[in-house]
Amino acid sequence: MSSSPDPRPPLIALIGPTAVGKTALSLALAQALGGEVVSADSRLLYRGLDIGTAKPTPAERARVPHHLVDVADPTEVWSLGQYQDAAFAAIDDILRRGRVPLLVGGTGQYVWAVVENWRIPRVPPQPRLRAALEAWGQHLGPEELHRRLAVLDPAAAARIQPRNLRRTVRALEVIFTTGRRFSAQQGKGPARYRTLLIGLWLPRPELHRRIAQRVEAMLAQGWLDEVRALLARGYDPSLPALSGIGYAELIGYLQGQWELEEAKRRILRRTHTFVRRQANWFRRRDPRIRWFRSHPGVLEEVLPVARAFLAGQEPTP
Repeated sequence: MSSSPDPRPPLIALIGPTAVGKTALSLALAQALGGEVVSADSRLLYRGLDIGTAKPTPAERARVPHHLVDVADPTEVWSLGQYQDAAFAAIDDILRRGRVPLLVGGTGQYVWAVVENWRIPRVPPQPRLRAALEAWGQHLGPEELHRRLAVLDPAAAARIQPRNLRRTVRALEVIFTTGRRFSAQQGKGPARYRTLLIGLWLPRPELHRRIAQRVEAMLAQGWLDEVRALLARGYDPSLPALSGIGYAELIGYLQGQWELEEAKRRILRRTHTFVRRQANWFRRRDPRIRWFRSHPGVLEEVLPVARAFLAGQEPTP
């Protein structure tokens, strides 16, 4: 007895670590399928952070429409709930126009918040409370503030990296505002979309070589000038947007804290750590993800799978 077709609208998610080749494949796939890209990369939100985030170029964005790119000023901080709302709106708009939505990026929280329809506390930012918590975190250190969170909400603390001050502060902000545990306000709703998860991977040594080559290419493209321009516009180096990988290290170089070679070493070290965290979000053993090794001809392998999925022939969990 055949099962009835899944009535949910389709979504293709393209995931994987930084520098693995997601942008190139997403452009080719979107053009082949009549699709549009919805970014699932927290760094691409910010205007003015272009080279160091490997943001799709204006020419690439002219080839394929992109959503949730250049939508925030570096002084803004987007909550996960804010991103989820914007992603749902973009995907639904693409579907209404008869196009294919491609969710593309390496920010695990963003991907799963959309794919799994996470229930996220919609507590507006509380500027005075947040400032007090951030000052407390700066005084105690991120790990110690995280330990305080673990006392109040062990489940929430278990899902947050001890050094991630921003997420620790947000969890405490929700707890103190609502009087309820942050974890008790989370969960998953029914999935909104019938999703095909496509993962790109490379052996770790090859990925590390690509990362090193990309850092050198970014510097050759004027990354330092981009950072100088951001500082000249008066943006505080302590802003979350400017504390991202590469920007903080190049600001340190420009401020005389270390030499350029040391800045590059720090960038590579942080990027390698980030890749390991991405591997925790996107596990090779996850049966929901169809993994493909990244190479120049990978489109020919992925495209039949994507077309079968859109035709309703690809089984999904």
